[in-house]
Amino acid sequence: MWLPLLAGLLLLGASRRAGAEEERQPTPCEVCKYLSLELQEILAQSSRSKEVLELGQVLDSGQRKRRIQYTTSETRLAEALESVCERFLHYSVHAERPGSLRYAKGQSQTMNTLKNLVNKGVKVDLGIPLELWDEPSVEVTQLKQQCETMLERFEDVLEDWYFHHQETTLGDFLCEGHVLGAGERGCLSEVWTGQKGDEGAQAEEEEEEEEETMKQPSPPTSYTDHDAGEL
Repeated sequence: MWLPLLAGLLLLGASRRAGAEEERQPTPCEVCKYLSLELQEILAQSSRSKEVLELGQVLDSGQRKRRIQYTTSETRLAEALESVCERFLHYSVHAERPGSLRYAKGQSQTMNTLKNLVNKGVKVDLGIPLELWDEPSVEVTQLKQQCETMLERFEDVLEDWYFHHQETTLGDFLCEGHVLGAGERGCLSEVWTGQKGDEGAQAEEEEEEEEETMKQPSPPTSYTDHDAGEL
């Protein structure tokens, strides 16, 4: 008896949240925050590459003009920028969390509860087929689109950070230094610490640890002068 009642209450809550979220757009602070974290994570994953790039035309001797480390190349940055916004599609809206913490990888507590009800035989109707429950929401899609817009607008700033300022965290350099005004930076200090009973938090522990690592300044990388067009 209590399962249908619980499902009804959850659906009612979800419906109310959905109505409140119709006008909920990701803020520039939220977009910049997660863009910075994701880009630093991608670069950290490729930081140990031993690959050497051969640039320029082949000379008469058969040797190429220049050889540079992949980790110091513009190619590495270009590849990271090409894929970073796609990572937003792995996020979900955790409507039970405040502020920017509503965006996180992994399944939300509400969705986890609803799926458990379905597995127990309770009929749950969200207005969309069950197989579409895990598809990116409209809000997450907007997050990705705004990420792409921000990349286009601040591409030169990202290149400047990559080649000259990696001793500073990207969140500080990009978000505080170029994107956000003094009164728009509140979300940058919001950190998810986990919550008892939030089953989605367990699945995110490793992701959150990596994000905390990304917030620490990376040792500056020494770059040799080269023509950007060659990379």
